[in-house]
Amino acid sequence: MVVGLGSGRASSFAVRYLGRCLQQGALRDVVGIPSSVFSASEAAKAGIPLNHYQENLQIDFAFNDADLIEEGTLTALIGRRKPEGGESLFIEKSIAKAASKLALIVAEKQYTRDVDGSIPVLVNCGNWMETAEEIDDLFLGDAEVWRRPTSGQADPMGGDFPLVTREGHHVLDVIFTSPILDLGQVAESLDQIAGVVDHGIIFSVNPCVAIVASKNGVAIVDKKSSVIS
Repeated sequence: MVVGLGSGRASSFAVRYLGRCLQQGALRDVVGIPSSVFSASEAAKAGIPLNHYQENLQIDFAFNDADLIEEGTLTALIGRRKPEGGESLFIEKSIAKAASKLALIVAEKQYTRDVDGSIPVLVNCGNWMETAEEIDDLFLGDAEVWRRPTSGQADPMGGDFPLVTREGHHVLDVIFTSPILDLGQVAESLDQIAGVVDHGIIFSVNPCVAIVASKNGVAIVDKKSSVIS
């Protein structure tokens, strides 16, 4: 199997577990596709053979931490957290879209019907201002659009050190000032804007399951049983 290796705290535990299964002979012939420098490092230490993500690569299964999952639809959001381990939103999203099966990991409070906050959007650097204005017009009155900084104080222009990803994109944080009623609809709207390269919404990936952790244990939720009892 070719397995997409996610980024984040829960995914790091899964990477280590996968490595133990390979070492013990419970699994074999597994190649990992890391989504970040950190997941590549964790996988190498765990003894998992690795390859790099390439376009049109067939991935059998992938897992990743999510910032939240919309209850009922399993539409998910990634990319909110500040990169600390060489994460790439572009690679994380590409692996998720390429995977035949996907598992997204959240804490119970992140599995919710009440979606709000920001959505990260990758845009081309050359015309980022025009793209930001178009996004602002799209969600006029419901959201603010800020360019993400590398460090320091954030502001709509990205401060003194605007972030440029390793793929050469800016990140616009679309900060919603009212509840997001339908993440999937937001994704479809963003996909229609020419300057948008991608965004943090994982939508219409099938089959997909949510791994939801609580103090009482772990629940595996699919689209047929989207409510945790």
